[in-house]
Amino acid sequence: MPWRETSTMSLRVEFVELARQEGANVRELCRRYGISPTTGYKWLARHAAAGPAGLADRSRRPRASPARTPAAVEAAVLALRDAHPAWGPRKLHRRLRDLGEAGVPSTSAIGAILRRHGRIDPAEAAKHRPWQRFEHAAPNALWQVDFKGPVPLAAGHAHPLSVLDDHSRFLVGLAACGDERGATVREALTGVFRRCGLPERLLFDNGPAWKGDWDEPLAPLVVWLLRLGVAVSHGRPGHPQTQGKVERFHRTLEAELLRRHRCPDLAAAQARLDAWRHTYNHERPHEALELATPASRYRASPRPFPEALPPPEYAPGELVRKVGAKGEVWLGGTPHRVGRALVGLPVALRPTPEDGVYAVCLGGHRVATLDRRGQAAP
Repeated sequence: MPWRETSTMSLRVEFVELARQEGANVRELCRRYGISPTTGYKWLARHAAAGPAGLADRSRRPRASPARTPAAVEAAVLALRDAHPAWGPRKLHRRLRDLGEAGVPSTSAIGAILRRHGRIDPAEAAKHRPWQRFEHAAPNALWQVDFKGPVPLAAGHAHPLSVLDDHSRFLVGLAACGDERGATVREALTGVFRRCGLPERLLFDNGPAWKGDWDEPLAPLVVWLLRLGVAVSHGRPGHPQTQGKVERFHRTLEAELLRRHRCPDLAAAQARLDAWRHTYNHERPHEALELATPASRYRASPRPFPEALPPPEYAPGELVRKVGAKGEVWLGGTPHRVGRALVGLPVALRPTPEDGVYAVCLGGHRVATLDRRGQAAP
């Protein structure tokens, strides 16, 4: 059964990484990646026998001699640096070790090689300082989502959409979008959910695709996510540090890819992003992970994506109203506006400690406030 994407090698590696995680459901992963269980177990067996090289289409690149001369080692350092100009000595040292290079120099020696060959700008190196970091305790507890863009193409622009797992820094999605509309985001997230499962929560900034506007503050994209059982939160306006990991990731994306390449169209941009996403997840040592790769800390979510949206569920006896065609619910003979994104859906009106004020809930998620003394507000 064929793979559904063209970046076959990167998908094989990603599939094997996830399938080898403790407790992974191999058959479920096969379904998400569009392959048969026979194919999935074949790649697992080849990887077990020969490592990542076993995932290639029976082609083998000769390994380097274990008795390298210092000149050859230095050449390997420079070649890796030239392939990844934004990587520093620590990343290069870790990646060379992961690649199985013989006689890998120390981090300080690699730094000296780079300086000797003019690969390090002392002024630029002085800008980098350690960061204080917070992360969620497990994969899929939180994904950070944001656009990096617009990026110029030969004709038009691309808007890269990044979806980053907070715990592992695993880049679950990187899509070259033609715009920043909610429908475009939903299409991109659907592909990610099918492959990696559903997260517990998504974190966005206050962009219109997922935040709405002054007239319709509840975005259709958010309603879709809540119906999937995915909680949604937004960073404080004017505080991009709330989405610090994805913001920092965009600096890496700019330095390692976007600054170096310009694509003719969206299809070429997506191919370039797919190839770099594989490098970022499976090859690039990450400073925040003690130089492990994001793929080594990520596992797929056990919550599969439902192709049909489940209906909202409410307890017996709850006050439930269907949202009308203008985005309103009726209570006590009076219409109260709650948002057009909820049209046709049943919502529960749950009393709050404040007399006459109700929480408007879609399933277990509060989406608006209904005040019988005034208009509903989100």
